[in-house]
Amino acid sequence: MSIPTTRAKEKAGITIYPEKCNGCGLCVTVCKDFSLQMAVEKVALTEDPLFGCIGCGHCMAICPTGAIEIHGRELSPDDLFNLSKKEMAAGYDELLNLLKRRRSMREFKEIPVEKELIDKILNAASTSPMGIPPSDVNILILDSPEKVRKFSKAFCAYLESIQWLVSKWFLALMRPFLSKANNDLFKKFVKPMFDIYIGNMKKGVDLVTYDAPVAMYFYGSPYCDPADPLIAATYAMIAGESLGLGTCMLGGIHPMIQSGKKATAFREKQGIKFASREGLFVIFGYPKVKFSKGIHRTFALVYTPN
Repeated sequence: MSIPTTRAKEKAGITIYPEKCNGCGLCVTVCKDFSLQMAVEKVALTEDPLFGCIGCGHCMAICPTGAIEIHGRELSPDDLFNLSKKEMAAGYDELLNLLKRRRSMREFKEIPVEKELIDKILNAASTSPMGIPPSDVNILILDSPEKVRKFSKAFCAYLESIQWLVSKWFLALMRPFLSKANNDLFKKFVKPMFDIYIGNMKKGVDLVTYDAPVAMYFYGSPYCDPADPLIAATYAMIAGESLGLGTCMLGGIHPMIQSGKKATAFREKQGIKFASREGLFVIFGYPKVKFSKGIHRTFALVYTPN
């Protein structure tokens, strides 16, 4: 038995080199599929793993002698790299300062974002954790203001074609079937969003993606853990901030392009492979404005039971 993704349907293969094994047992400790066991002071395969190797690579990465190799599910020993020294990593204070400095930026200079920076953002985002490897996160990259504006225009034309979804008669019809929160959301956010996006685009003003120099859409596949695209998008956003770029998460696009024939046609035309339970747009660019103060944020509830 193996856990399928769009990129891997079979379990990965575990190769053990007993002559290299020093019997430390670290690989057994970190394998939460219970594919490994100690046998006569050497690591060996078990006969009853939970699912079969998913290719997380923990055992291969922690082995000090190279006694284990994983092949399959987009993983091989070639994917191993040496970790930098701990003192080279950002400490809590440095990380907190970076996070505090980030603000949602919608005003950008008319300066292209270099491909080198886009590659660095993707490299950082690729390190994000995932539910089941290999990652089923997909990314649409719009790497110029022209491509971003073209997408926004197409999105507004698509919204105009489904505008009946926020008409008074349809919302009245759906009201008995919607929770109070969803009814408020449609009435006070979704309907105004249609009007704002479409109306301003007709005036030549892009309030969908703000004419950003770069936009990235992170989305999953039908097999994907719903959190994976959101985590990858967050990593990308933080990476962009570290590179001196302004960033902003855009939540209004993804939900509108998931259901229906017209949504499917729109996705196909834009090169978006799948409908996705969760997804997120992030825009990037050199900031046009500079903030000198931050704003404290709070959670709705922090509760620790006795």
